[in-house]
Amino acid sequence: MVAVAADRLTHRDPAVKAITEVLAAPFDPREIKFKPQMVKNNRALAIAYVDVRLIEDRLDQVLGAENWQDEYENLSDGSVMCRLRLKLGGEWVTKMDVGSPSEQPDVGDRLKAAFSDALKRAAVKFGIGRYLYRLPPQWVEYDPARKQITQLPQLPGFALPGTRAVAKPTAAEVLPAPNDTSPARSPATGPAAPSNDAAAKTATPEPTKTGQLPATGQELHRRLREYDAKLASQKLCQPGALLAHVTQAGVKAGYSANMTDWAGPAIAFAVEVVKEFDQSLRADKTEPRTAA
Repeated sequence: MVAVAADRLTHRDPAVKAITEVLAAPFDPREIKFKPQMVKNNRALAIAYVDVRLIEDRLDQVLGAENWQDEYENLSDGSVMCRLRLKLGGEWVTKMDVGSPSEQPDVGDRLKAAFSDALKRAAVKFGIGRYLYRLPPQWVEYDPARKQITQLPQLPGFALPGTRAVAKPTAAEVLPAPNDTSPARSPATGPAAPSNDAAAKTATPEPTKTGQLPATGQELHRRLREYDAKLASQKLCQPGALLAHVTQAGVKAGYSANMTDWAGPAIAFAVEVVKEFDQSLRADKTEPRTAA
C-alpha cells in the first residue's frame, strides 16, 4: 500500500496532466480586456482581465458541461464564495475562492460582479487565466474625459496561444478522412489504387462516421467528444482525455485554444493527433505486464 501511495505521488496521470495544461493555455489575445489600476494625467497602469463567460467556455470546451460544477455562498460582508468542482481523472476536485462586489450603484449589479469574480478566482486555482497575473505592468495612453484606455498593452510571448505561421494546404496535401485507410492522394500519381489488405480493413476506428474530414471546428469538436466517450467506455482512457490531448497538441502547434475556431489544416492536424493517441492507447492496452 505504501508503494502504491508513493507511486501516485510521484507519477501524475498523463490524461489529467494534459487536461490541466489545456485549461491553463493562454486565451485568444482578442479576448483579453484591460482596465486602469492607476491613472496619472493621460497615462494609466493597465491591468488585464477576462470576462467570466470566457472561463465558462474554457471549462465546457475542455471538460464538457457535465464535468464541472459551481456553488456559491453569500458572505456577511457582501462578498461571495465559489466552490468550483472539476472532474479530473475520474475524481471530483474542489477549489474555492472569494469574489468581491463591484462599486456599481445597483445592488444586483454589485452582487453579480461578486459571483463572477468568485468564479474567476476559483478557476485560477485550476490554472485558468493564471498567466495573466504574471504579465508585466505597463503604462499606456489613457483618455481622462472618457475614462478609457486608448492604447492596448503588448502581450509577451508566454501570453500568446502560438505564433507559428501555418500555410494553407494545397489539394494534394489534404489528409484522408479518419475512416479512410487508403494512402493519401499524390499530385504525381493521382488517386491511390484500392487495397485488399486485410489489415487495412481492421484498422483502428476513428472518430468519424463519414468518409470525410469534419467541415468545421464545431463538427470536429462534436466528433471528438463522441469518440472520446467511446474510448472512455472501452476503459482505454479517462473521459475528456482525448479532447484535452488534441487541444493541447493544437495549442503547441500554434492553433487557437478554442477548437471550434479550427479549420482546414488544423482539422487535418487534429485527425493525425487522434490516430497517434488511439494507437498509443491500444498499444499500452495490449502490452504484457512485466511486474506485479
